[in-house]
Amino acid sequence: MKNRELASMFQRIADSLEFKGDIRFKINAYKKVARVLFDMTEDIGTVCKEGRLRDIPGIGEAIAKKIDEYLKTGRMKKYEEVMEEVPEELLMLMEVSSIGPKTLRLAYNKLDVKNKRDLLRVMDNGSLAGLAGMGEKKIEKMKKAIQAYEKGHERISIGDAVTIVDEVLSYLKKRFPKIRFTPCGSLRRMKETVGDIDITAGSSRNKEIINVFKSMPSVSELIGAGDTKASVMIPIGRHSVQIDLRVVPEDSYGACIQYFTGSKPHNVHLRTLAVKKGLKLSEYGVYRDEKRIAGRTEEDVYRILDLPWIPPEIREDTGEIDAAIKGVLPKLIEYSDIKGDLHIHSNYSDGTSTILEIAKKAKELDYEYICITDHSERAKYAGGLSLTKLKERNELCKQIEQEQGIRIFRGIELELVPGHIEYPEELIRELDIITLAIHHRKEGYDFTRDVISTFSFIHVFAHPTGRLLSGRSEYKIDLKTIFQEAAKNNVLMEINGYPDRLDLSDVNVREAKKYGTKFSICSDAHSRDKLNQMKFGVGTARRGWAEKEDVINTFSLNKVENWLENKKFYKLKDH
Repeated sequence: MKNRELASMFQRIADSLEFKGDIRFKINAYKKVARVLFDMTEDIGTVCKEGRLRDIPGIGEAIAKKIDEYLKTGRMKKYEEVMEEVPEELLMLMEVSSIGPKTLRLAYNKLDVKNKRDLLRVMDNGSLAGLAGMGEKKIEKMKKAIQAYEKGHERISIGDAVTIVDEVLSYLKKRFPKIRFTPCGSLRRMKETVGDIDITAGSSRNKEIINVFKSMPSVSELIGAGDTKASVMIPIGRHSVQIDLRVVPEDSYGACIQYFTGSKPHNVHLRTLAVKKGLKLSEYGVYRDEKRIAGRTEEDVYRILDLPWIPPEIREDTGEIDAAIKGVLPKLIEYSDIKGDLHIHSNYSDGTSTILEIAKKAKELDYEYICITDHSERAKYAGGLSLTKLKERNELCKQIEQEQGIRIFRGIELELVPGHIEYPEELIRELDIITLAIHHRKEGYDFTRDVISTFSFIHVFAHPTGRLLSGRSEYKIDLKTIFQEAAKNNVLMEINGYPDRLDLSDVNVREAKKYGTKFSICSDAHSRDKLNQMKFGVGTARRGWAEKEDVINTFSLNKVENWLENKKFYKLKDH
């Protein structure tokens, strides 16, 4: 599939045009097609061959010709032109928060900055601070942003990791349909980011499997290969990730996936328990003296240690083993428990799918309900809805709800504006679900009071810390106070499934539970295909020890509507 490859190219074209100060319409057109291609699950090559490119939202005649050109020739003239005009390393710096195109263009034109090294040099020698609009505070903020960006790119996101693994496993399972393959490591534990990816296979056909694995078309580099293990590099966007495959006998399969799932502290604790019982625990099995007494399944490994099976997401040695010993492990929320998605963007704001397309996809997922939460008017950068557009969208939601037989809650992602509500009170009251979000930042400003002041009329506080794992730190907010007040006011804390957010984090989910705070897990999807990001939110919730009853969108439609009925706007006029 060339989807992500093309998405990356169109994003670079957009970045280049933005760097040069081109018109916003052209820039946004390329950004939109980049997002559409990145989100697509269908092979763009197949779509092109069948003549359906123009059917995809965001792909007009000019873009379709560029896609067709690249798929047929392996080249795109427009891409080559823009890449000659702007240094590629400079474009990569545009991914760093706090470093905008205007700043980079100024540094490029005045100080001949062409890459990160040049930028750091002019920051350190003071020449950048001497330019118009710069200053020591801004320079310091940019330095911190670069550090955060570099830290965020030492590993890949769980979303990228799952995408790669799904492609690898699909390829292997076509050749070996009866053989078990299990991704292990931090990916199986659903950590936010992943380093190397480990996959375990259980079979005696080790040489055959290894040969197929190392010869996959997606492999860019073979690091090494033996009879039972191989390591390869596979590209993902502008980066690459190492994937290790181990093939072990079926009798060791359970022990192997347990061992390589980790975490290391969890495994150390298990080995301590094993030693006390006169046992030895390794990736090959559980042994008493030289005899293997368990290892075919993970359940056997834990059972032989007098423990129930512990879900991978909580294997961090943060109390799960003690809870297992005492018989008080939480019954974690299951991926199948989700009955709806309460944070989705349509093409009325910055989404790429129509409400009808979203509704049909939700029905495929067996959802009982969804909520369309397009951006409010203040979010002009995201196509925020005017009063007229919001009314129009609400009417369309009602119409499609009746046609498709799925409840479509009318929502809004409201920008935080202290002391002000963007729409007339009567329209706010017509909306089913009000989601509050903070998208702007004030250096050092504490948002706690402003957020709490909205708790009398909002339903959900979205991505509560504002972080991006790729390189944007949290804004200042007192989460302990937020959790306490949310519980009192029946406001849900969102667990956002967008892989670059996963906000609340697992640590904060577990902390919020202490105060009786309830949650909404969402996809924050901006296209129909991204509704599947829900799984990353559920994974984060599981890592935070969340149970089914903690999460409102595990409720039936009737129960959700009863909850909404009890959450009235009893102080809207006083806000």
